[in-house]
Amino acid sequence: MHLCRFQLDGHPRCGILAADQILPLDDVAAGAGEKQLAEWLHWGEPERLMPIDSDAWQALLGLVKEVLRRPEQVTHSWIKRASVQLLPPISRPPKLLLLAGNYAAHVREQGDVARERSDTFPYVFMKPPSTTLVGDGTAVKIPESSPHKIDHEVELAVIIGKRGRQIPASAALEYVAGYTIINDLSDRGFRPNPDRIERPRDKFFDWLHGKWHDGFCPCGPCMVTSDDISDPQQLALRLTVDGETRQEGTTADQVFSVAEVIEFISNWLTLEPGDIISTGTPAGVGNASGLYLQPGQKVCASIDRIGQLHTPLI
Repeated sequence: MHLCRFQLDGHPRCGILAADQILPLDDVAAGAGEKQLAEWLHWGEPERLMPIDSDAWQALLGLVKEVLRRPEQVTHSWIKRASVQLLPPISRPPKLLLLAGNYAAHVREQGDVARERSDTFPYVFMKPPSTTLVGDGTAVKIPESSPHKIDHEVELAVIIGKRGRQIPASAALEYVAGYTIINDLSDRGFRPNPDRIERPRDKFFDWLHGKWHDGFCPCGPCMVTSDDISDPQQLALRLTVDGETRQEGTTADQVFSVAEVIEFISNWLTLEPGDIISTGTPAGVGNASGLYLQPGQKVCASIDRIGQLHTPLI
């Protein structure tokens, strides 16, 4: 199921995304007599139906499977995707966690030796979800205070579907509600006061100022539920800027797999329904090539079986 959130007439709603059309799920649920399900979906908050082993989530999956199996019986109107604003697939993630350097080629291009698995552990940082997350097609403003080294990173993101702690890798995918795309935008040269006296620590990348600008986490266009992606380690990733390919890779090249990342993180914090974990980026970032993002450019991040995430820059 390609579950999306969209805004129509100023109101967020949930729907099924199919190519260039969206089917509002609250209308479908109401028509099927699922009044409680329709109410939850009407508010555009799919995390209200979680955990994924709840009756509500299973009712949603059953409803969608019936719709997709017999589309000719759908009496409700599909909406043109271009006529609405797509929103991030989760309305209020409790946590937005991201990985650094989780693809061997990307680790090498950044100047380190790709011995992450044996010598170290996944590097995890955070972004504030309420101000960094934006949906497909939303324009992101390059910050005036530090505009010259804005970078792109296409990433597979995991949406957690039920609460868990100390989850073994062997069971980790059972906790996944679905997958989406994130473009982890970065400000590689944060210098709001370029004339200040340089300090020794200035040579280190700033994981707060360099990652936390408003809109610096485009996410979408939808969440593909885990029943439609049985193996997250077999997905191709690609990112283009104005149609030119900048990044290309596959999740098979991850140093730490999705399951291993969930195991690692859940060993030291509790994962909750709606948490988003972005699992790192392949080679080709602007910091290695010197090709940084500029106003007026359009970025397209795509992952097989999920779709395309479009981000214009202003």
